[in-house]
Amino acid sequence: MAYFDAASSAPLHPVARQALQASLDEGWADPSRLYREGRRARLLLDAAREAAAEAVGCRADELAFTSSGTKAVHSGIAGALAGRHRVGRHLIVSAVEHSSVLHAADAHEAGGGTVTQVAVDRAGAVSVPAYADALRPDTALACLQSANHEVGTEQPVAEVAAVCREAGVPLLVDAAQSLGWGRVEGDWSVLTGSAHKWGGPSGVGLLVVRKGVRFAAQGPVDERESGRAVGFENIPAIVAAAASLRAVQAEAAQEALRLRELAERIRARVPRLVPDVEVVGDPVRRLPGIVTFSCLYVDGEALLHELDRAGFSVSSGSSCTSSTLTPSHVLKAMGVLSEGNVRVSLPFGTPAQDVERFLEALPRAVTEVREKLGAPVTETAVRDDVLVVDSLGKRCPIPVIELAKVIGEVPVGGIVRVLSDDEAARLDIPAWCEMRGHEYVGEEPAEQGTAYLVRRVS
Repeated sequence: MAYFDAASSAPLHPVARQALQASLDEGWADPSRLYREGRRARLLLDAAREAAAEAVGCRADELAFTSSGTKAVHSGIAGALAGRHRVGRHLIVSAVEHSSVLHAADAHEAGGGTVTQVAVDRAGAVSVPAYADALRPDTALACLQSANHEVGTEQPVAEVAAVCREAGVPLLVDAAQSLGWGRVEGDWSVLTGSAHKWGGPSGVGLLVVRKGVRFAAQGPVDERESGRAVGFENIPAIVAAAASLRAVQAEAAQEALRLRELAERIRARVPRLVPDVEVVGDPVRRLPGIVTFSCLYVDGEALLHELDRAGFSVSSGSSCTSSTLTPSHVLKAMGVLSEGNVRVSLPFGTPAQDVERFLEALPRAVTEVREKLGAPVTETAVRDDVLVVDSLGKRCPIPVIELAKVIGEVPVGGIVRVLSDDEAARLDIPAWCEMRGHEYVGEEPAEQGTAYLVRRVS
């Protein structure tokens, strides 16, 4: 079985396993106690903090360990906003942030604050001028991920941090995806990370607050972790997290070259091997091991199951499945296809032969899913010189398949009106038009669902 989902959770690094086992016998006591066992635990905790701080590029007393990366994000955003409440309650986030950031933004807005979402381009990147334009006199905090978790696109963190610094606004960076590859450059103010993303154990997060940043921890606090994270420290896991972070960063330069070559192999060959595929994400400014692509006329959940049966563990950047029927917020913000979406994220040490086997298995998997999906019976009618496709009650990719089947039945310049009540169609139909060179006219209300208008161009 080839595991290609490191962006969700990386396999436990050998150094993490060794450090975890070695510290179990010494790190069980309360590090705040002065007796021998407590002092041993404190030495382990302090050493781990020093090691993690060196890897991040901060002072040891600026770094706190939390119970998860999500907890670090929530605590970081809440504390930074509270620390600057006299300035205002305006928060800036990008449209492609991790859900932990967006959930925190929703909670802030529900509590009376205001939120501005900065749009991204089709590669998933924000523009520095867009962040500059979003800044206001009452802006308390801006957030920007270092790299996207679904498509791998790296963000211009250093440039955005400079703009924010000039305006006197702190920038919180979610560095969960990139920290294993190296330090985050730029004059950021707050940074978060998650150990299981770089091969450490789950249940350990990092929260870094630079000296001089106004920060007020929210909720009940205690004496641990400078009051920024409550609860008894899981010292063995923390030691393993810090040790593995240093280990993967030491390997990162050499491994990045190797994984980037393997990822480029996938990016280049998938469109040649499988028809009607869109590779998404920035082709240059991206993390080394992530490749994301979308297949027309394929249900993403079915394709993931087919690849699993073929021996490959991949994920989807899209949550457009039978359980949610909701397209990924990242793909939606980018304006790219959400159907049949596959994210391949290669862990450290991925053999080249596993990638070759994947490229051999993928065309068969896509073909089988498309055949199982079948060609649905399309209900069409001509009304006022417009071809109407009734796809009500049918999940994507069915509405797109039906559109593709009938587009040739209208003359060049003719209109196809697709009726759909699947939210994913709002993203997939315009993306299909861009791929196939037809004009997406727009949408209009219908008696049921929404009508999407497409004009045949050629």
